[in-house]
Amino acid sequence: MKKSLVTRVAVPMAIAGALLLAGCSSDSSTEDSAAGSDKLLIATTVSPITSIASRVGGDCVVIEGIVPEGTNSHTFEPAPQVAELVSTADLILVNGLKLEDPTIELAAANLKDGAEIVELGTLALPESEYLYDFSFPEEDGKPNPHLWTDPGYAIEYAALVRDLLTERDPDCADTFAANYESFAAQAQALGDAVRMDQETVPAGNLKLLTYHDAYAYFAKNFGWTVIGAVQPGDFAEPTPSEVADLIRQVENENVPTIFGSEVFPSPILEEIGRATGARYEDSLRDDDLPGAPGELNHSWLGLMQYNFATMIKGLGGTSTNVDAVDITSPIKDNAVYPQ
Repeated sequence: MKKSLVTRVAVPMAIAGALLLAGCSSDSSTEDSAAGSDKLLIATTVSPITSIASRVGGDCVVIEGIVPEGTNSHTFEPAPQVAELVSTADLILVNGLKLEDPTIELAAANLKDGAEIVELGTLALPESEYLYDFSFPEEDGKPNPHLWTDPGYAIEYAALVRDLLTERDPDCADTFAANYESFAAQAQALGDAVRMDQETVPAGNLKLLTYHDAYAYFAKNFGWTVIGAVQPGDFAEPTPSEVADLIRQVENENVPTIFGSEVFPSPILEEIGRATGARYEDSLRDDDLPGAPGELNHSWLGLMQYNFATMIKGLGGTSTNVDAVDITSPIKDNAVYPQ
């Protein structure tokens, strides 16, 4: 069978794919899983995609992520042994939108016969809707890739995974459909809760200054404004003049809280907080799931429930509805999350 690199849209081969090796179950190695099971091996890149794919695939598939949690996914360089892992995957799911180019190139070079590399983000987002911003300037040619922080796009990712898995394992079609429906209902409930709770935020306060601009699509679709991101597109420290501009902007717009990352602490954001009197909240994550594998909140739903509640409360609102959303999964997450 011919090797296939799929985005289901036209993109250059070198970026057409995705990273991850599909891997082992929770109690066996990748090699053992591949040798002793006829389940599909699904390779995924960042943890939110791993979580969504695991939720849809359930017990019908074996899923392993390759980007370790707490790693900067934009600069991640796969180790040589990743080639062996990727070469066993039946389906490799990546975000695309220029997020995982080194991993995609490695996967493309080691793709087994019949396997596919699929860019979920490229499928979900027309090029005409690409967003460029503080951390992702248009002149660099890399659009903001963080679709998954918007519940609507997370649902779209899950639908794409459902369809891709059904094509490869039609016997599990009913399972994939049911798992998708339950996830989509919870993700929709979370999005609805955000829209209700954001109404409690004082007028004019739905403004985000973050370490890394991971909420551009969410902000656009939910009516928030991203006023800045400390991390430039080259991932270097901002210049003193850029910091001064952000300080003036926070003061002029009366931003009550600025949001940092638990994974990547930012002394610059702390400095801006001290200079302006804004509170510095350093606990957000964008592609690193909270908790530990196997815990309730170690999921896309747990990640975004925490982030949304933290942002709404930090901007002066209450998160009653967001906190009340049931994030319990009806199935066990057996994906392997590299640490």
